[in-house]
Amino acid sequence: MKKHLLILVLLLSGGTAFSQMNADYNYSITLRGYGAMQMPKLFNETDPVQFINSYFSGIMVKFNDNQINYRLGGSYLKQGKTFYNNCNTCEVVTGDVTDYTFKVGFEKNMNFSRVQPYVGADLGYRANRFVGTSMNANPLKAQVAADATLYPNKMETSKNGFLLSPVVGIKFHPAAQFTVFVESSLDFFYSYERQEAVTEDANNVRSFTRTNKSEFLLNPVSVGLSFHLGSNK
Repeated sequence: MKKHLLILVLLLSGGTAFSQMNADYNYSITLRGYGAMQMPKLFNETDPVQFINSYFSGIMVKFNDNQINYRLGGSYLKQGKTFYNNCNTCEVVTGDVTDYTFKVGFEKNMNFSRVQPYVGADLGYRANRFVGTSMNANPLKAQVAADATLYPNKMETSKNGFLLSPVVGIKFHPAAQFTVFVESSLDFFYSYERQEAVTEDANNVRSFTRTNKSEFLLNPVSVGLSFHLGSNK
């Protein structure tokens, strides 16, 4: 029994010493290898709760202070997107989404072991823009309009605003110089939105709206790798 207790104490001591070695590095460079994220809603899309996959789209610098790390990072994503607008038989919209985020925040480690859960929060800015075209999604209406030549509508929207993001995650330290992490976050996004649509027919009708909106966007999983630099030993 005493032998088992001694082994357990040695393992816990080794885990603590190993974790504290990471505090001996002044900062870390963190790369997000994979992320599943919910993008801001576009126009009146019928299924806005969709998660898209992103790869190597974010980078972050962390400044280490024992159990607390201060975070400064950003991300960039550009992807094609197709969705139904207003209803599934109204319009189908196709185009490109460009998304930028810049965040600053902190994370607090919950223990001093090889496997570390952590919580944190970020505050930042987001710019999201979509440019594309819409076509009639109802085949009956499309057939009726075929004789008059069916033109696509040009669609453009942009959202710019502030982010508040609580974060929860877990880290694994296979070596003192690098860390693997998995985290989830929820973005509260308050934005100024500008929408524009132009019909490319003889009438050339242009519609333009401006609104302020707030929405919650879930990022269920983000996986990446941190490299620890600047030893202060």
